[in-house]
Amino acid sequence: MNKSNGVSRHCRSRRIEMAFLILGISFLFLIGILLWSWGRLRDAEPRAVDITAPEAEAVVGENIREPIEAETDRDIVFYRKANDNMEIALTFDDGPHPYYTPLILEILAEYDIKATFFMIGENIKYYPAAAEAVLAAGHEIGNHTNHHRGLKSMSDNEILKEIEDCEDEIFALGEYRPQFVRPPEGAMNDQVRHVVRDLNYRIILWDVDTHDWAHTAPAEITRHVLKEIDAGDIILMHDFIGHNSPTPEALRMMIPELLARGYKFVTVGELLDGS
Repeated sequence: MNKSNGVSRHCRSRRIEMAFLILGISFLFLIGILLWSWGRLRDAEPRAVDITAPEAEAVVGENIREPIEAETDRDIVFYRKANDNMEIALTFDDGPHPYYTPLILEILAEYDIKATFFMIGENIKYYPAAAEAVLAAGHEIGNHTNHHRGLKSMSDNEILKEIEDCEDEIFALGEYRPQFVRPPEGAMNDQVRHVVRDLNYRIILWDVDTHDWAHTAPAEITRHVLKEIDAGDIILMHDFIGHNSPTPEALRMMIPELLARGYKFVTVGELLDGS
């Protein structure tokens, strides 16, 4: 009997140990899920932001892109386009973001400015309301690939998939077909240009880099832009940056100064093809 009782106590003890082990594993799994979720949103500001789409009708893109008339692959690449109308183009990369994109839209609306947002397909999937707000406000949307990975090391099929998967996410917003693509970090080679040309896209880079991605101080961003800007320039900014992005404050400082100097803000499409 004593031996039997000892075995029973041992079995109960093992069951209790197993139960605690299972509970411990489940707890660690739950913590892992919470940390992953926090990681996805850690860059978002703590306060809520209204990202309800404005009443303005969305500007729906063409369902097909016209064939590109270019003699070489390099002829589809644009850093700027000089003009006599003092026109410049603001562009924003890496969004949409659940906090910064709506905030930037508010600032642009205050000055009745239209810009071009080069979106990442994966971020559109995570934050569709922010992406829809950009489209509904009448801004232009460009293709910034699906995962923001370097294209130079990819095969033709991999480059094609990155661009087409992002296009599918953009098209799902409202049957909008982007006309322009911006390779991640502007990195490209002849292979990338060839694939992009076959898709009838044009590659849009920039002539003025604000370095907002490096958390440059807003006053320094403004000073740099005012020093470097010229008619026809394409300005690089970002609506998806880590915590405490300088972009919104920089916009509030630089936009009035640029308007006072006679510059007119247009989309990339208007800059290249006429307002």
